[in-house]
Amino acid sequence: MLRIATDVGGTFTDLVYFEIDEKSGKALSIKTAKSDTTPSSYEIGVFDSINKSNVDISKSSFFAHGTTVVINSITERKGVLTGLITTKGFRDSIEIARGDRPDFFNLRYKKPKPFVERYLRAEVPGRIDFLGKELAPIDLSNLNNILDHFKNNNVKSIAVCLIHSYANSSHEQKVVEHINKYWPEIDVVASHHITREWREYERTNTTALCAYVKPIARNYLDKLNTKLINSNFKSNPYVMQSNGGIDTFDSTKKIPLTMIESGPTSGVLGAAELGKLIGENNIITLDVGGTTAKCSLIENGNVKINTNYWIEKNRLSAGYPVMLPVVDIVEIGNGGGSIAWVDNFNKLHVGPQSAGADPGPVSYGKGGKSITTTDANLITNRINPNFFCGGAIKADMESVKKYSNNLSEKLKFSNTELARGIIRIANNNMINALKLVSVNRGYDPREFTLVAFGGGGGMHATSLARELNIPKVIVPVNSSVFSAWGMLMSDLRRDYILTRLLTMDKNALGILNETFNKMENDALKSFEKENILKDKITFKRFGSFRYLGQDHSVEIPLKNEEYSDKSIDEIKNLFHDQYEKEFTYRLDSQVDMIQFHLVAFAKIDKPDLQKRKKTGVSIEKTIKETREVDFDEMGTHPAKIYDFNLLEPDMEFSGPAIVEDPSTTVVIFPNQKCKIDEYANLHITIQGNK
Repeated sequence: MLRIATDVGGTFTDLVYFEIDEKSGKALSIKTAKSDTTPSSYEIGVFDSINKSNVDISKSSFFAHGTTVVINSITERKGVLTGLITTKGFRDSIEIARGDRPDFFNLRYKKPKPFVERYLRAEVPGRIDFLGKELAPIDLSNLNNILDHFKNNNVKSIAVCLIHSYANSSHEQKVVEHINKYWPEIDVVASHHITREWREYERTNTTALCAYVKPIARNYLDKLNTKLINSNFKSNPYVMQSNGGIDTFDSTKKIPLTMIESGPTSGVLGAAELGKLIGENNIITLDVGGTTAKCSLIENGNVKINTNYWIEKNRLSAGYPVMLPVVDIVEIGNGGGSIAWVDNFNKLHVGPQSAGADPGPVSYGKGGKSITTTDANLITNRINPNFFCGGAIKADMESVKKYSNNLSEKLKFSNTELARGIIRIANNNMINALKLVSVNRGYDPREFTLVAFGGGGGMHATSLARELNIPKVIVPVNSSVFSAWGMLMSDLRRDYILTRLLTMDKNALGILNETFNKMENDALKSFEKENILKDKITFKRFGSFRYLGQDHSVEIPLKNEEYSDKSIDEIKNLFHDQYEKEFTYRLDSQVDMIQFHLVAFAKIDKPDLQKRKKTGVSIEKTIKETREVDFDEMGTHPAKIYDFNLLEPDMEFSGPAIVEDPSTTVVIFPNQKCKIDEYANLHITIQGNK
């Protein structure tokens, strides 16, 4: 029996599969494969990786998939022409947006352009207030004319977002029912299907984005599903969700925006599962791929979830809100394929532009002319040019030298100095990202372990840990495909969020119990439709709270129980503590609950991982060679080169060293110590010197 996961990244498509013993449930073997990502048709790259691995998908009982199709459609503006229907008077909410102006001193600053043009935004009369009470009935008398206007302008998808529909969705339901009758073939997305949170602009933009990508995502998943069926895959395939769980293709096609960060979240979930296996509860994750580096924080084994998520937000742009539960990830444009370039003031930069998979870094020999972080690591001999991509590609070092000279001459550097500069800048960018998920949120990196994965994670992690005084780095076995591994360790997950204002006193008890019980019943009914047994389902409760008069809130975990008078004080104390942790102070003020958050998990059978067997081989037998490696400010040293696949539990060695496998390289600096655990993961102890 096989369990398969594939992860489409910006440069490579990864595959991991377990061969499972049906009697014991143990993983007999874990195998991996990589292929180039195929942006024109991502499903081709997926099946390239399947074919490359020689796996028989007809023998698989489980298939999970992570993809960048949604985020790419948004960032590349390749979604469909979308229409928006909203309440009379709110046509321009999506364009007015928020007063956030990050580029504060730019007098010509322009807000991000909405994804729905004004001529395709329409209004219908009718009004519901914030408590869900109908103030004016919905008037659909002009809706046919609106739909005809959309038809005449070749609209392919419609977003419906009416004022306060989070409190009462009846008006939205009537609009959607009318559209389905009048124009049954059009894709429709209603805000109450996506989120029951307040904040009009955020909810409208989220609905518009979902409608914008829905036909694209549906077509992609349908194509992939067809190829799976044609390959005799007989089970129900799953998609990785941004909230850290997996869900069915059919469910995801209804709200495809739930996979906006599909790939990156699985790595964070994988790190949390790995932490449970090896006893590490406090983790900072670092995922360095070909295009980006992604960071997240896990506290006490809990993955951080954020419903105030923004895309394309940076120091020059306010970005776009996505009001969906997303694993709290900071992502920057720095990966192995990030391009080094010199500006008009002869200043060196790295990223965010990437060479991608085609033509890729100069060293790929595919015609690339832009030096990348990967090329810089080859120049410093950290990556072995004779074992490049596991020997699958001969590193084109002549071209690397040629195009490095172009940059070196501009900067009046040697090629070695250029390579060191590129690596330092890339590392500095990653350090800033790590600080955003730790120091900036009140967490001390010295109290965490850095788990590094992705093709470039082990290349940079030990440098970053030295800079931030993180005591230990763990590089998992098969780290280059770790995100795909994380999908195989994930459960079905759905988030139910409801905005409801509630003063935290004894009068809140009835509403607390009643609301959470109703949300749990709704979740059970949803899973029941997919024939998922009740005994497989578990719940986690959260609540968002604020002090009286504040606009934004803090989310805290709540107990799964029938709440009593005592519970109110316990909840308030939890809120005070979390608020003080995040903002350094607390108030003696009324506490209000504004949001209910229920997470429903449906357990998926996961394999028991086997520990790596000891053969008694000596550590010397795992050494491939010794070569001169540049360790930046620590100088050039003869480093022992270890074969990752031959390392066994309890082996120990010290840097300077390099650990290689066909798809990743781990750099271990002088005075750093490495020990292999029972699953063959590397545990690298970071010394205090720099």
